[in-house]
Amino acid sequence: MDLSIFHVSVASVSGISRLISQGASSHSCNDCSYRRLTELLTDYLPDSRVFYFLNYHFTDMQYLRVLITRFTIALLVMLAVPVYIFAASPDEGMNDNTLSGKITDKKTGTPLPGATIYLPDLHVGASADDKGNYVIKHLPKGKFVVELHYIGYAAYTATVSISGATTQNFELSETLIEKNEVVITGVNMATSAKNNPVPVSIIRRDDMDKQISTNIIDAIAKVPGVSQLSTGPAISKPFIRGLGYNRVVTVSDGVRQEGQQWGDEHGIEVDDYNVSRVEILKGPASLIYGSDALAGVVNIIAPAPLPVGSIKGNVAANYMTNNGTMAYHADVAGNQNGFNWSAYITQKQAHDYKNKYDGYVFNSRYNNTNYGASIGINKKWGYSHLTFTSFNQNLGLVEGERDSVGGFLKPVDINGVAEETSATSSDHRSYSMAVPKQKITHQKVVWDNSFYLNNGGRIGVVLGYQLNQRREYGDVLTPNEPGLFLNLKTFNYGASYYLPEMNGWQSTIGVNGMQQSNENKGTEFLIPAYDLFDIGGFVVTRKTIKKVTVSGGVRFDNRSLNSKSLFLDANGQPAASGETKFTAFKKDFNNISASAGVSYEVSKRVTLKANAARGFRAPNIAELSANGVHEGTIKYEYGNTNLKPEVSTQGDIGIDFNTEHVSLTANVFYNHITNFIYSRKLFNAAGTDSIPTEDNEQGFAAFQYQQTNANLYGGEMMLDIHPHPIDWLHFENTVSYVRGVAANGTDSTKNLPNIPAARWLAELKGKFRKVGKSCLQNAYAGVQMDMNFAQNNVFSAYETETPTPGYTLLNVGLGADFVNKKNKTLFSLYLAMNNITDVAYQNNLSRLKYADVNPVTGRTGVFNMGRNFSVKVAIPINFK
Repeated sequence: MDLSIFHVSVASVSGISRLISQGASSHSCNDCSYRRLTELLTDYLPDSRVFYFLNYHFTDMQYLRVLITRFTIALLVMLAVPVYIFAASPDEGMNDNTLSGKITDKKTGTPLPGATIYLPDLHVGASADDKGNYVIKHLPKGKFVVELHYIGYAAYTATVSISGATTQNFELSETLIEKNEVVITGVNMATSAKNNPVPVSIIRRDDMDKQISTNIIDAIAKVPGVSQLSTGPAISKPFIRGLGYNRVVTVSDGVRQEGQQWGDEHGIEVDDYNVSRVEILKGPASLIYGSDALAGVVNIIAPAPLPVGSIKGNVAANYMTNNGTMAYHADVAGNQNGFNWSAYITQKQAHDYKNKYDGYVFNSRYNNTNYGASIGINKKWGYSHLTFTSFNQNLGLVEGERDSVGGFLKPVDINGVAEETSATSSDHRSYSMAVPKQKITHQKVVWDNSFYLNNGGRIGVVLGYQLNQRREYGDVLTPNEPGLFLNLKTFNYGASYYLPEMNGWQSTIGVNGMQQSNENKGTEFLIPAYDLFDIGGFVVTRKTIKKVTVSGGVRFDNRSLNSKSLFLDANGQPAASGETKFTAFKKDFNNISASAGVSYEVSKRVTLKANAARGFRAPNIAELSANGVHEGTIKYEYGNTNLKPEVSTQGDIGIDFNTEHVSLTANVFYNHITNFIYSRKLFNAAGTDSIPTEDNEQGFAAFQYQQTNANLYGGEMMLDIHPHPIDWLHFENTVSYVRGVAANGTDSTKNLPNIPAARWLAELKGKFRKVGKSCLQNAYAGVQMDMNFAQNNVFSAYETETPTPGYTLLNVGLGADFVNKKNKTLFSLYLAMNNITDVAYQNNLSRLKYADVNPVTGRTGVFNMGRNFSVKVAIPINFK
C-alpha cells in the first residue's frame, strides 16, 4: 500500500522530536533561532498551514514556542505512532473483512429488496438485492454501529463485530414510530440514540419535505428545545434552549460552519435541499467541537455515498403562495467499485411576503443559487472524500419605514437625489432586489479522510477551507457598490486517532481548530479586521457494560485573537492616521471543558439518562469591538474589550419510554453560565436613547455588550401515541420551556434577553403505508396546532426588549408516494398550508418586532408571514 499520503515517517518523528526538545529547553532562544525552528518544522510537515500562520501572525516568541510545542507533540503522538504500526504490515488481515447477510420482514420473513444498511463511522453501505441479500467489502476489523432503513419500517440500529467474513441477518418491523436511530453528533463513534446520555433530536429529509419551510433552520425549528431568531423568511439563526448566535455551533460537511454567525441579518449558509438529515445536540458540546458549542450543535448531514454499483438522481420543485416562492432542485450521484461522486444545484426566489396587518412587507424578498459536488473513494485502506459547496444568496433588508397612511416606503433615485416614495403593488411582487440589500456568498471545500490500521484503530483527518463574503448595499444612488463588505477566510483542521477497543472501552484522542482572518473591503465598518487562531486537544471515551453505557472526556482549548486598528480620514476612508474607528488589541482565551454521562437501560421499554458538562465560549469579535450601524438589527452597536469568556456548567436528566404504540422522550436541564454576554440599550444623560451622530443617518439607538452571571432551566417533552387497533393514527405532542434569569438582576433586568416563549405543538396525523390497491404508498394527512405562549419575562429595562403576546397557528398537510405496478416510486407529492386562519402574530425572537410604528394602527414593528399554501413535487431517477 502507498503510504505517501501520511507525510510522516519514523525518521521525521525522531527529527522533529529532537527539534522540539532543543527549542523547548532553550531559555535564550531569540526570534531568529526560533523562527528557524518553525522553518524546520514546516520542512518536516510541508502541508501544515498552522506553522505558516503562527510564523506570520505572532510576535510573542515565548508564547509561540509553547504553543508550537504543545500542538506538535499532540499531533505527532496521535498520528505518527499508529501510522508506524500500520506501515509495518499494511496489507495484513485487511482483505478478508466483509459484512454480508439478508434483510427480511420480521413477521413474514419475506425479503426487503432495496433496504439500505449503512456504517456511519466508515461512510460505506449497501442495498439489498431482489432476494434481500447484501454485502459490504473492504472493512476494517472492529466493532461498529450499523443502521438499516426501509420505507414504512422502523429504523433499526445494531452493533456488529467485524472480523473476517462476517455474516449478519437483520429483521425489520413494519411500524411508523422511529424508536432508535443512529447518532453521530457529539460522540467519538456512532452510537444509538438510546445509548447516548446527551439529548439529541433527529429530523430526516422526508420529515422536512412534509412541512413548509423557507430555509434550513426554519425546517428544524419545530424540534422541541429549538427556536429560530429571524429577520424575515430567508434569515434564521438557530437557538437551543434559549441560547443562540456563537453559542450554537453549526456543522456542515463535517466542519463547523463559519459565516459571521454573530449577526442577526443573515442566516446559515447551507442549502436546505442538500440535506439527508439534521441532528441537534442540546447542551454544552465543547469536547468535540471546541469553543462556542455552549448551547449545543446543529449538525447538517449531507446525503451519504450511494451503495456500490448504483447511480441515482432526484429532481424537485416547490411553490408557495404567500410570497411566490419558486424553488427547483436537481441532484445525481453514483458509486462504481468504491469510486463515488455526486453533484447538485438549487435555485430559489421569492417576492415580498404578506400578513393581515401589514399587507405586503416591502423588501422581504430573496433569491438563492446554490450548487456543489463531491468525489470520493472507499477502499480496503479506508476512504477519502472531497466536497465542494457554493451558497449564493441575495436578500432584501426590511427597515419597516412607513408613509402617513401606513404603507411601506422605498428609497428611490430622483435625478441624483435620494428620496423615499410609497411602495406599490408591483413593487411588492417584484423578484428584483431593492436597497437596502445583501449579497452573501459562502464557498467551502472539505477533505475528509479515514485510514484503517491493522490493530483495529483508525486515523481520521479533516481539512476544510471556507470563504464567506457578506456585502451590504444601502445607498440607492450607488446600488451596486457595497457599503459594508466583510471578507472572512477560515481554514479548519482536525485529526483524530480512534483507538482499538480495549476491554470494551471505545476511546478517541484528537486535535482540531481553525485559523481565521477577516478583512473590511467596503466603505462602512462595523467590526475590525482581525486574525484568529484556535486549537484544542481532547480525549473522549465510552463503554457499555450490560445495560449501562458510560461516556465522558476532557478538552483543553486556546483561542488567540489579534484585532487590528483602523483610522479614518476626513472622508471616512481608511488612512494611516486620523479618527480612530477601531483600536488594535490582542486577546488570548483558554479553558478546560469536560463531560460525564450515563445511560441505563432499565428494560427494553425504559431508558434513563443523566449527563453533566462544562463548556466554554470566548467572546466573538462583534462583542469585543463592534462600532457602527448594524443594519439588520436596527441598532448602533458598541463592543466591550473587557469581556471575559463565558463558562457553562449544565446538568441534564432524561427518560426514553418506547412501546409498540407509545413513544415518550422527556428531558429537564439546569444551566449556570458565568460571565453571560448580552446586549442592552444605552441611555444618555437626559434619560433618553443614546443615538450616535457619526455614520448613523438612520438615527439608530446605541446598544453595548455587558456581562452577568446567568441561570437557564427548563425542559422538553415528546409524546407520540399510536393506539391499537387504529394503527394508522398518530397523536404527536411536543412541549418545550426555558427560563433565563440573571443572577443579580432586579425588576426586568433579572430576565435574560432573547428567551423564546414556551411552546406546545400538537398534531393529529394519519399514516398509511399502502392505500388499498391504489398507486399510493406512504400516504399521510394531518392537522397541527402550534401554540406559542405569551413571553412577558423580557429584559424591558432601557427599552431593550418588549413583551410578546401568545398566539396559536393551525397548519395542515397531506401527501403520498405515487408508485407503479412494481412498487417503484414515480413521484412524491406534498401539500401543506400554514396559518390557515391567517393569524397576525409576532414571534418573540423576530427582530422585525422593533421596526417603526405604523402611524395609522399604532402597532409597533412588522408581523410574521400570514396564510401560506405550499405544493412540492419530488421525482426520483434510477439509472441502470
